[in-house]
Amino acid sequence: QVQLVESGGGLVQAGGSLRLSCAASGSTFSSYTMAWFRQAPGKEREFVAVIRWIGGATRYADSVNGRFTISRDNAKKTLYLQMNSLKPEDTAEYYCAARPVSVVLSSTAGDFRYWGQGTQVTVSS
Repeated sequence: QVQLVESGGGLVQAGGSLRLSCAASGSTFSSYTMAWFRQAPGKEREFVAVIRWIGGATRYADSVNGRFTISRDNAKKTLYLQMNSLKPEDTAEYYCAARPVSVVLSSTAGDFRYWGQGTQVTVSS
């Protein structure tokens, strides 16, 4: 089992940057495929990015590709999301999620077993 705690959210102007962090504890972080999802008010949770537990392969939603970068530091048991060129439509609660040992770069929320509590990102125009 793994516990996840996000941080780094906040208020930023359009065009700005933020880096989200997700600290993991309780199990072997390096064996989990990790992802970021987000949910805006009144909308369903949507996939943002995923990184494989081994090899570091990544996959992004079209809406963030080229602007966001997902990375991980297994020694620190931390997942990151660097967000650049932020847009008002990026405003949402951002969640990190973990999926035990899988080579599949899933974008489906139901495939992830563990979730953090979320961190709010607000982008003003």
